[in-house]
Amino acid sequence: MAGQELDMKMKILLAAKKLFAKNGYDATSVRQICEEAGANVALVSYYFGGKESVFREIFKQFFPNERVNTFFDIEDPLVGVQTVIEEVVWMRNADPQLITMMQMEIITITSRVEQIREVVYPIWKKLKDFLEKGRQDGIFHFDSTESTLMFVLGSIFFYKQREFFELMFTEEKLDTQTLIHQTTAYVLNGLGYQNKGE
Repeated sequence: MAGQELDMKMKILLAAKKLFAKNGYDATSVRQICEEAGANVALVSYYFGGKESVFREIFKQFFPNERVNTFFDIEDPLVGVQTVIEEVVWMRNADPQLITMMQMEIITITSRVEQIREVVYPIWKKLKDFLEKGRQDGIFHFDSTESTLMFVLGSIFFYKQREFFELMFTEEKLDTQTLIHQTTAYVLNGLGYQNKGE
């Protein structure tokens, strides 16, 4: 029974993540989640206590804390910035539904945005530290740390959905590693970094 219960809980979470990303939290009902998951409508309350708790549990289950936490011990600002870019682009491609959910909440500043802040602020704070240390060490060259942080976040996290621009594009969609490489080159160029080996 425990295995079946876990399976149904995961089905509910996956269904909610899909629908929250597609329709938004407010436009998604518990009934829709349960229909998508093939679950009895009472199970959301039984397992989670309500829709708000489902939202919170999605981040506990699907946000890749173990991967993201790997850069918190990094001292070198160049390696740090490169690692943040790599992990965020990887996460964006690995779980676009989760990223879309986060972006919708951040853009509209909903009552749930505080939960998003708990997840992402430590990452953005560490990225800000890397930028400041890199500038102090003469590795990066920019004026405002806060403006630069927003530019970098715009490049790596708030990357717009490709589908909107699809009619303009003729090139094939990039694989994750190529996208990481190109994003890293773009951001480092914007930070005024010059590879001493070049």
